[in-house]
Amino acid sequence: MDRMDTVRRLLGVMVLAGSMLVAQAAPGDEATMNAEIDHLLAAVAGSDCVFIRNGDEHAAAAARDHLEMKRKRGRRYYDSTEEFIERIASRSSWSGKDYRIRCGSGPEQPAQDWFTHVLQEYRAAAPQ
Repeated sequence: MDRMDTVRRLLGVMVLAGSMLVAQAAPGDEATMNAEIDHLLAAVAGSDCVFIRNGDEHAAAAARDHLEMKRKRGRRYYDSTEEFIERIASRSSWSGKDYRIRCGSGPEQPAQDWFTHVLQEYRAAAPQ
């Protein structure tokens, strides 16, 4: 076996080892994503906000239930919390209309902005 064969084999082993490490890291990332999404859904359910979907207003608990259903059915469409917000929690998959949220006597805002803000606060409060 010449030197190039040795280098190729060594690189192959390194690639295999690296892919195994990535595969082992994935469940932690999945767990973090699920915890963050759980937090987002709990935040909307526990809020004084009205969830506006396709022009109709829904109570916070109903919004949470709807988003949980979309979360389960649409799992193949997101691989991160940001993608969940963008692809699942921010617009109707039927009409394409953006969801909106109005909290208390405040103005309506895009649901994507609201969820992104809640996620940022959650991450900022998380221990490092």
